[in-house]
Amino acid sequence: MKRILVVDGGSLHAQEVARQVRKLGVYSEIVPASAAEPVLKGRKPSGVILVGMVSARLEQVVHGLSVPVKSLDDGVVPDRVLESFLSEACGDEREWNMDSFLDQALERIRAQVGSGRAICGLSGGVDSAVAAVLVHRAIGDQLTCIYVDHGLMRAGESEQVVAAFQGRFGIPLIHVQAQERFLNKLAGVVDPEQKRKIIGIEFIRVFEEEAAKLGAVDFLVQGTVYPDVLESGLGPGTLVKSHHNVGGLPEDLGLELVEPLATLFKDEVRELGEKLGLPREMVWRHPFPGPGLGVRVLGEVTREKLDILRQADAIVVEELRRSGWYDKIWQAAVVLTNVRAVGVQRGARTYDYVVGLRFVNSTDGMTAQWARVPHELLETISERLLEEVAGVGRVVYDISPKPPATIEWE
Repeated sequence: MKRILVVDGGSLHAQEVARQVRKLGVYSEIVPASAAEPVLKGRKPSGVILVGMVSARLEQVVHGLSVPVKSLDDGVVPDRVLESFLSEACGDEREWNMDSFLDQALERIRAQVGSGRAICGLSGGVDSAVAAVLVHRAIGDQLTCIYVDHGLMRAGESEQVVAAFQGRFGIPLIHVQAQERFLNKLAGVVDPEQKRKIIGIEFIRVFEEEAAKLGAVDFLVQGTVYPDVLESGLGPGTLVKSHHNVGGLPEDLGLELVEPLATLFKDEVRELGEKLGLPREMVWRHPFPGPGLGVRVLGEVTREKLDILRQADAIVVEELRRSGWYDKIWQAAVVLTNVRAVGVQRGARTYDYVVGLRFVNSTDGMTAQWARVPHELLETISERLLEEVAGVGRVVYDISPKPPATIEWE
C-alpha cells in the first residue's frame, strides 16, 4: 500500500495535512522533523510532505530518497494541491479507505490473537467501544470485556455502558466495582501526570487480576488512537501528556497489547464505529479522558469533589442537549478547579469552588478552538450551577485554543 510521510517541522497543521491525504485515498503518517532521518532511511515512503521548518541536512536526506517531495507553508492546504502531489507520488493507487482498513484490521487481529483469549478495557467512550466491537467481530467469544467502575465516571455512565454491551452487543462483560480502590490510590496526589499514571497502572492491575480469574488470557485490547500515540511521545514523538493507555502502562505488563485503532484519527474512529453498527449516541458521544473525572478534578481527588463535579457536569450536558448545542461542539469539559472564591448567596458569605467550562471544536483533538456558544446559554448554565450545586461559587469560561493550551486542564 502506498504511504506518504508527513514531516512536521514544528507546524500547527501537520495533522490536518495527514488527514487530508488520507481522505484523498492514501495512507499517511506524521513524524517530527527532529526524528525523521532514521525513519526515512528505515522505510522508504512513496512521497514526503514537509510542513513547517526543517533543517538543510534533512532536506538533503529527503531529496536523496528519489521520491516526490512537497514543501508546504504552515497553513491550510487546498485539496487540489495535495491531489496533484499524490497523483505524482502514487498515480491511481488509492487504497486507503475505511472498508479496506476494516478488512485489514480484522485480518491483523485474527493473526495476532490466533486461538488465544483477550480482554478489553472498556471505558464506555467511543475509542474503547469501537475497539471492543471490532475485536469481537474478529475473534467472537475469545474476547471478554472488562468495565472497571473506578468512581471517576459521569452521572449514569456506568449503567449505560453495562446495559449497552451486555444487551445490545451480547459481548461477555465483567463489571468491576473499584471505586474505593482508586480513591485510596489517589489520596493526597495533586500532580496531574502522577494521577494519570496511577489511574493507568491501577487499570492494568485490575485487568490482570480479572484475567487471572478467567484462566489463560494472553491479550489486552485497548482503544488507543493516533493522537494518543503522538501526544504521549512514543517512538519519535514529544511528550505533551501521558495517556492512561499509552504513557501510563507498567513495565511489567503481563499481557500483549492489541491496539487496532492506534493509526486512526478520531474522525476515522467514528466512521469505523458507524460501519460496525454502533448506536449514534455512542459514536458521537463527546470525547472523555481515559482517567475520567480524575483529571477534571484539579488537585487532590476526593469523594466530595467528585460529587460536586458530577452534578455540575450533568447540568451542563442537559442544557447543551436542550439547546441543540451538544452536536454543534466537539467536546464540553466541566472542570472543578482547586480554587475557592468568596461570594454571597442568600445574604451570607460563601467560599466555594470555581468551575471551569471548556467547550471546544476540533476534528481529531490535535488542535482545537474554543466554541462561540451563545451568551444566553452560558448564562443559563451558570445560573443553574450556582443555584443547584452546593459547593460551586463561581463559573468561568475557557477561551484558550489548542495549542498552546491542551483540551483538558490536566
